[in-house]
Amino acid sequence: MIGIDVTSINRIKRMYERFGQRAYERFLSEDEIALIKRVETAAGFWAAKEAASKAIGTGIGRECGFHDIKISKSALGAPKLKYKKEIRKKYKIKKSYLSITHDEGIVIAVVHNTKK
Repeated sequence: MIGIDVTSINRIKRMYERFGQRAYERFLSEDEIALIKRVETAAGFWAAKEAASKAIGTGIGRECGFHDIKISKSALGAPKLKYKKEIRKKYKIKKSYLSITHDEGIVIAVVHNTKK
């Protein structure tokens, strides 16, 4: 399945300006927060998690929350995505592919999951 999300970078910036670190803690793990050097990265991670939840057909909510999806980076800096084991099993996810792009104040993330 495929999921896509478009997020305003300013939206994430305003959220951080208003709530500080708590804003990031709402949707990122400590390891993910450690990767954030710019607001564009945080916005990309938000969009990636939204796209990942859409790729399993649920959206963010009871079935799949922000902390059920982990974003990391490869040795070359490419984003990687991993669902919690329970979600991978329930939705029969074999492999997940993630692409994130930023331009003109927006970020777009696309997730493609292959099934077992």
